[in-house]
Amino acid sequence: MPELSYQRQGSGPPLLILHGLFGSGRNWQSHARRLADYFDVLTVDLRNHGQSFHADDMSYPLMAADVERLIRDLDLGDCRLLGHSMGGKVAMALALRQPELVEKLVIADIAPVIYAHDHEEIVDAALAVDLDAIATRADADGQLQTAIADPGLRGFLLQNLVRDGETWRWRVNWRAIKDSMGELTGFVELAPDWSIDAPTLCIRGSESNYVGEAEIDLMRAHFRQIEFATLDGAGHWLHAEQPAAFLERVLEFL
Repeated sequence: MPELSYQRQGSGPPLLILHGLFGSGRNWQSHARRLADYFDVLTVDLRNHGQSFHADDMSYPLMAADVERLIRDLDLGDCRLLGHSMGGKVAMALALRQPELVEKLVIADIAPVIYAHDHEEIVDAALAVDLDAIATRADADGQLQTAIADPGLRGFLLQNLVRDGETWRWRVNWRAIKDSMGELTGFVELAPDWSIDAPTLCIRGSESNYVGEAEIDLMRAHFRQIEFATLDGAGHWLHAEQPAAFLERVLEFL
């Protein structure tokens, strides 16, 4: 099985940062540089993202197994995991699968539940881009505008478009994500008495609807040591919208 791609910096206890859907480790480099003053930080590209391998199959058990393999191959021992959105679900899945590998968890704006957001319009828009007809990212941006009005979201997605010689390609495996969307909006199969023992911080954005009172009640019932923090003025991408407040809360916890 191919190994996940990652960037590593700093020294101290190991901290793995796991990005969200359509993202990559590079989205977390500014936070990683700050965290590297205290930790051995690995910003990881999950399968079908960034510079990691592409595969047809994509699920939380598979992605947790990928991260577990990386931890064991690098002999990292007990790790701190910081996961946003999809990456947060991967972190929780790993804590359930191999609790001895997880020292602490930071979960950013996600819960271990099924979500209705399927992002189908984003995936279909990216798949519809005619890569043979573009000379620049601006050309691709023009093709995306009809389906995706938000220029910030288009800019985020276009970070995944890279040039290979005279041609362009996506780092994100859009087809595999589309085919696996039911897995990605869901979670792992859970026993009624499931629990996560690792100390956990769940940070949510005040303007996000991903972690509401029902999700908080569920997590309180199954996480043995959990605390919650809400960042005012932040939505789902809370680490980018309120970076200083986010980093301060993460460092305080870790």
